[in-house]
Amino acid sequence: MTEREPLRPLSAAERMMLEGAVSRYQDGLTGEAVRYLTGRGLTREVVDGFRLGVVSDPMPAHARYAGWLSIPYLRYDGLPVSIRFRCIRPGCDHEGHGKYMSLPGEPSRMFNVGAIHNADDTIHVCEGELDAIVLAQIGLYAVAIPGANGWRPHHRRMLAGFSKVYVWGDPDPAGAEFTATVCGSLRGAARAVQLSVGDVTETYLQGGAEALLELVQEA
Repeated sequence: MTEREPLRPLSAAERMMLEGAVSRYQDGLTGEAVRYLTGRGLTREVVDGFRLGVVSDPMPAHARYAGWLSIPYLRYDGLPVSIRFRCIRPGCDHEGHGKYMSLPGEPSRMFNVGAIHNADDTIHVCEGELDAIVLAQIGLYAVAIPGANGWRPHHRRMLAGFSKVYVWGDPDPAGAEFTATVCGSLRGAARAVQLSVGDVTETYLQGGAEALLELVQEA
């Protein structure tokens, strides 16, 4: 996708199907999925606000994701435009599938675009959706790119106008490449946040909100 290519708008039927799926999976969020999310430090209030769910009763097109976490991509008004799925099956080695899976043919979207509408002059960018939710939980406006290689030229335009953009890359080679790519695209507005003990969630679980906020100050 080039910078000038817009995302294809959803049809009324597609919007209805997505809303039905997100609502169904949100209603089915119990048991192992709840334990998985609370184990990542997320409160039920935040989980409900982001409409996270579990594919306990899959729509026909989502049968392969049965038992997976559903992560809806919401518009600024809370309506879904897409869903990604995260395997949370205990002991799964993800053979034959990725840890995260997008819908077939889905372009690389930005997660939590509502933060763009609500933030003032500062916004945060990280690699994964659940990391962005952690940042939101501690009061930071954050968006996420689906994976270290998910940054696209049109994402730069979405963040134009912010005077400060904090980029959270995981402390590994892929994370370093992600940080370099985003900072290079955004030029002077971007500031890299130096994670060392793990990704955003791991840092939060080890040191709490204070550990993440200290990293922002250091950046």
